Amino acid sequence: MYVFEAGDAHAPPILLLHGGGVAGWMWRPALERLATTARVIIPDLPGHGRSTAGAYRSHEETTQALARVLEERAPQGAMVAGFSLGAQLTILLAATRPDLVAGAVVVSAQARPLRSPRATLGLLAATAPLARQPWFAKLQARQLFIPDELLTDYLRDSAGMSRETLLAAVGENIRFTLPAGWAGFENPVLILVGGQERKLMHDSARDIHGSLPGSRLTVVPECGHGIPLQRPKLFAQILADRM
Repeated sequence: MYVFEAGDAHAPPILLLHGGGVAGWMWRPALERLATTARVIIPDLPGHGRSTAGAYRSHEETTQALARVLEERAPQGAMVAGFSLGAQLTILLAATRPDLVAGAVVVSAQARPLRSPRATLGLLAATAPLARQPWFAKLQARQLFIPDELLTDYLRDSAGMSRETLLAAVGENIRFTLPAGWAGFENPVLILVGGQERKLMHDSARDIHGSLPGSRLTVVPECGHGIPLQRPKLFAQILADRM
């Protein structure tokens, strides 16, 4: 798994986990504002970006790999912030390796499984080849709030993602439920959801918040499913304030 580090080597560490279908480059707009206050650790998750040598297989396997990254690079623990699929991984890390998670920021995590995952994955499998077509990828980029300066990165990685990774990552995402250990996590947690996101995401945010006493839930106005890309300055400030 490719891992990039930036910022002050002596500053508190923060692990940033990107969403499905993108890669570590999605943090670039926020990174410009974080690098002076934190040591930022940014992996490309399996099957994404510069980690395409191995496909994405499961949240469990990826969480174990991320724990090894923290054991090596931040053995005393780090703040972990994740978006979408990365937010689900953040929850799993906090639930299974609380010794490595000093605090968590959970951004737009789906926590209610879809009722018909097979139908969704069947449609995805049928349309997967379209991801390699620039015109289709550009349409998807708009839905994901990819800014113009990151469009080249998105088009490259969209074309390079394997069908295996796409189906596994989405399958894990739409089947995700909160792990038992989440309710016992004792370090600070902030849950973010965009004000313009789907009802499912708002319901999920309330579930995540309601199952963890002491957590905070914040609705970010005028944002859809893309808070770190739509409001990078605000997002970076939120993280800096929690360091």
